[in-house]
Amino acid sequence: MKKKFLVIGNPIDHSLSPKLHNYWIKKYKIDAAYEKKLLNNNEIEDLIFNIREEKIHGLNVTVPFKKMVIPFLDELSEEAEISQSVNTIYKKDNKIIGDNTDIEGFKLGLEETGLETKNKKTLILGAGGVVPSIIIALKKMQAGKIYLSNRTELKAIEQKKNFPEIEIIKWGDILDFDIIINATSIGLKEEDEININYQQISKDKFFYDVIYNPPETNFLKNAKKYGGITTNGKMMFIYQAQKAFFIWHKVIPKIDSETINLLDV
Repeated sequence: MKKKFLVIGNPIDHSLSPKLHNYWIKKYKIDAAYEKKLLNNNEIEDLIFNIREEKIHGLNVTVPFKKMVIPFLDELSEEAEISQSVNTIYKKDNKIIGDNTDIEGFKLGLEETGLETKNKKTLILGAGGVVPSIIIALKKMQAGKIYLSNRTELKAIEQKKNFPEIEIIKWGDILDFDIIINATSIGLKEEDEININYQQISKDKFFYDVIYNPPETNFLKNAKKYGGITTNGKMMFIYQAQKAFFIWHKVIPKIDSETINLLDV
């Protein structure tokens, strides 16, 4: 029987997960199919039930469900537990397990840029589902002070409860940082703009956008215009997918230039 895997989110159109997973499924001759599903909050429970019944064999979870799915699961991996964020779900020994491959994905993706993160000041924009994973990865990489800014300050305060060492700054304020990360969904639409004063930021600062589709958001375009160094979330996306693929299929798919070029949109 063909196994079924899904990525769930809202919005979900931008997700290239099916393209990547189906490419690997075909390459490694696995009898499975991977699709995307636009989900509403009230559908989570039924979906998890379908994993119990083995009608679905695995889920990837994206915005805004990474935390929302947790109450419906039986067990969390260590990474999912500390981040309170789940992006990969599967069934093992009759239990529904939530895992987090974003931490490792972000860490490997950032390491690949050759960026020196040790003791560097980082500003994260956003306070959603992927942010705890980014904070944990940065701490693993011995980054310096981490600042957080979110349009709704209350959400940023929530993150500070879990990570008391981070500092919250007002949305739109800019300070002297080395790395700035867009972890919001601002940029998924072509016209989306993040209103920050790029001119105020000294040249050669590192701008990272978790978004990989479109490949260059306005955040990155503007940063480049003012002399910033820019990277999108494509490698993070590929590495987190590789880890999820291994969890489900016990195969570590090779990341080669063909894989990377596959995602050029």
